[in-house]
Amino acid sequence: FDFLGLRNLTVIADTLRLIREQGKTPPDLEDLGFDDPETYRLLQRGDTTGVFQLESSGMKNMLVRLKPESFNDIIAAVALYRPGPLGSGMVEQYIDGKHGLREITYLLPELEPILKETQGTILYQEQVMQIAQALGSFSLSEADDLRKAMGKKLGDVMAKQKVRFLEGAAANKIDREAASTIFDQMAKFAEYGFNKSHSATYAVVTYQTAYLKAHYPVEFMASLLSSESGDTDGVVKFLAECKAHDVVVAPPDINAGGAAFTVSNGKILFGLAAVKNVGEGAVEVILECRQNGPFKDFFDFFERVDLRRVNKRVIEALVKCGAFDSFHTSRAVLFASIDLGLEHGQRVQRDQNDPQMGLFDFAAPAVTESFKPALEKAPDWPLDLTLSYEKEALGLFVSGHPLDAHADILLQFADSDTLSLREKPDGAMTRMGGIIRSVKHHVTKKGDAMAFVTIEDDKGSVELVVFPKLYAEASHLLVPETAVIVQALVQKEKEEDAPKLLGDMERGSKIAAVEDAEETWTGSVHIHADLTILDRPALEKLKSILARHPGTRSCTLHLRGARHQAVLELPPPYGVRPDRRLRKSVTDLLGFAAFESRCEPAKALERPGRRYFKKGA
Repeated sequence: FDFLGLRNLTVIADTLRLIREQGKTPPDLEDLGFDDPETYRLLQRGDTTGVFQLESSGMKNMLVRLKPESFNDIIAAVALYRPGPLGSGMVEQYIDGKHGLREITYLLPELEPILKETQGTILYQEQVMQIAQALGSFSLSEADDLRKAMGKKLGDVMAKQKVRFLEGAAANKIDREAASTIFDQMAKFAEYGFNKSHSATYAVVTYQTAYLKAHYPVEFMASLLSSESGDTDGVVKFLAECKAHDVVVAPPDINAGGAAFTVSNGKILFGLAAVKNVGEGAVEVILECRQNGPFKDFFDFFERVDLRRVNKRVIEALVKCGAFDSFHTSRAVLFASIDLGLEHGQRVQRDQNDPQMGLFDFAAPAVTESFKPALEKAPDWPLDLTLSYEKEALGLFVSGHPLDAHADILLQFADSDTLSLREKPDGAMTRMGGIIRSVKHHVTKKGDAMAFVTIEDDKGSVELVVFPKLYAEASHLLVPETAVIVQALVQKEKEEDAPKLLGDMERGSKIAAVEDAEETWTGSVHIHADLTILDRPALEKLKSILARHPGTRSCTLHLRGARHQAVLELPPPYGVRPDRRLRKSVTDLLGFAAFESRCEPAKALERPGRRYFKKGA
């Protein structure tokens, strides 16, 4: 029962349905078992975008350090990643204990069976109850009262409970000083303790979603996209995740797609209902007509659909988004032929509805086929126009993005994108790449020129305020459709606010054309590896990966052992080119946080007294 109204159970159900529709047998999630190696490898890599409870970057980093190997580790991860445990050092205690980086000791032998599963740390509220029962001879009801008092910090009740606990401990011949210390530890950790039964039920859904992502990534990502279909930012986030996993997301298909995101031939198809200006009524007509067989060609579509509900505006949007691409005719030609198709379809439907034509029904198919017009001729649209029309119809780019041509440069020099900007603190200096979409020029009261610029990447858009000094230096770049890299300050009035960027040259802001990034910022690659879990064959694989990506950027290895760390700057023959393929190869081998691309740091210069534009100003 999903009392919280979250989307996760729907995502699971939709994934199982899509698996079934592909002719495959879906897994029985009620009898799954919690020992699947692929699922744990996915968790250990921190590859958890879309996985219940494990999506944040902080959680991903914790998973890479934790290296979950059992269902108990997943339960612990859900309980650990909260402000209390993170701030109290419980996370480090658990991880170090799990990997043998600290000796796990117990103040009393009676504590070992209770705390062994959590590396000697009191993590769960149930453990507080078990300790009270084992040492103080509390009944379970009394132990639950103690748990409540500790969690709510009820001082008077706690004092009475401590007396009761020490009396019970004395009766069990436990040293009074040790018992008092244990009670105080219980009180401390109870402030952060999580209900294990709560964490375990969450962990079941966590494991199920991780299992589906590990074994059925296409169907799982299609379900996630459908679940976010009303939120462009959510769709963009999961499209980026599909791209990172080489899962193809194609435009809608008039002959294969459904209203929502579907799977066909190993790729995800955009839903027809997502196309702007189409509407549910038109989609219903199209899907109903398709029950009698696929549309044979462009004119067959006009002959069969109700042209009162599937009008010219609808068809233009379908052509622009690529819904007719399966006819293997350019979008430009189809777009130019829409009026011809409408005229042909109306004529055919009028003839079919004419009572007098009933006498000649046997001849109708031949007449229709012989009188089909030829498609108009038109030059292909250039790529930028094709993508622009696609974004107009779908609200985002699907088959490509204008920044794709600069992917390697952005990976090398940018340290954030419009999605990760949300996790940057207010006032941080960051560097991101994007396409300039709009520019509003402005003149200050002092007569200085400045601008408000909208920058877009493949994950969303952000506003950049360009102050006068930076405007004077970079105004020639502030032209719509220009690809740039911007180094600017993050501004968020509140943590939950959408960020904006402030281009203040006196604080170190810069704007450069993508082509000039190397001249403006230099970079290096740093690879982080944990020697306690890394064997020689993995190091040999890493060496082979670096050899396959030669380049001019220096590469440094950060090797972390149980007691020591080593930093090795590799010699020039191991210089690398930090592109997307290198990042994927390294993170697949060593985990989510293993690959780090460093440039000249995006650091804000000190300049007190700067007043920035606030929201609404």
